[in-house]
Amino acid sequence: MLVLRDVQKTDLPGLKRLAAVLNTVNLPNNEETLEAIIDKSVKSFAGKVKDPFEREYLFVLEDVRNNLIIGTSMIIAQHGTYDAPHIYYEVSEREHYSASLERHLRHKVLSIAYNYEGPTEIGGLVVDPPYRATPDKPGKQLSFVRFLFIAMHRRLFRPRVLAELLPPLLPDGRSLLWEACGKKFTGLTYLEADRLSRQNKEFIKELFPASDIYASLFPDRVQKVLGEVGPATRGVQRMLERVGFRYVERIDPFDGGPHFEADTADISLVRRYRTVKLADEDFELQGDDVLVAAERESGRNRFRSVRCQARLDNTLIYLPAQAKEILEVKPGAKLSIIPFE
Repeated sequence: MLVLRDVQKTDLPGLKRLAAVLNTVNLPNNEETLEAIIDKSVKSFAGKVKDPFEREYLFVLEDVRNNLIIGTSMIIAQHGTYDAPHIYYEVSEREHYSASLERHLRHKVLSIAYNYEGPTEIGGLVVDPPYRATPDKPGKQLSFVRFLFIAMHRRLFRPRVLAELLPPLLPDGRSLLWEACGKKFTGLTYLEADRLSRQNKEFIKELFPASDIYASLFPDRVQKVLGEVGPATRGVQRMLERVGFRYVERIDPFDGGPHFEADTADISLVRRYRTVKLADEDFELQGDDVLVAAERESGRNRFRSVRCQARLDNTLIYLPAQAKEILEVKPGAKLSIIPFE
């Protein structure tokens, strides 16, 4: 069975192994960056980051059979502050007509924009390749756990949630949009710019053109990826659309990946969230497929969640013995659940 939990400082070797395999913008293969992400998350779960909207939560998915971290996902309580604004391109269409030429043209236009009190962002979802497309559905677990946690702590998050999806990238991980635009204005590689932007967004505001950019100036293959979802991310797109997210005509200024958003209150998983108490008896038959979580107010491991079959009876939940063991809970414990299917 797999367990979802808050990341710990002792997880650094496991995250380094995963990052070395994947080396994506979601999980960079850089020890200093990983240490900073872990430290921020540990303090966020412990409530040691005073402003709740400055917190960032990293969840890990662990295969308890061999103590192996096989995936991660993240919640950024607020993407967009006065120190580090949320920066994106607004995508619009403009029409031009010449009577003398009898020529009517439509152009896709990119307008840089800034948000200083931005939405909550979900991201950082990666899964170890050998575990993908398995019956446990690790990617779905890592995705859903973020909505479960948001539902458990609504006051800690913004009323709107953002998901930035990856577009098609080149085989070596470079971005077509960055090669055509961002690199020319900053002199940085895609990965260098992404790493720098985690702590410093000033260079974007100072070096990127403030005027509108007509996408028609880009090569055709660059135009085709603007707002498109990459092959590996289409499953995530379908899942987000099923729970209430929609493309909002905004893209990432680095890679052109589309932004999907939803009102927190309208996300179906958040609406179906409920709290229950753990019953005395074990449950071993086929029941409801749920994601169930338990929390502690103190200690090293504050949050644990597991996907399992359960029987619901009003305010009681009956869980398999293995699920109770993984959650480390006893009868009468308060648990939080959302449906998994």
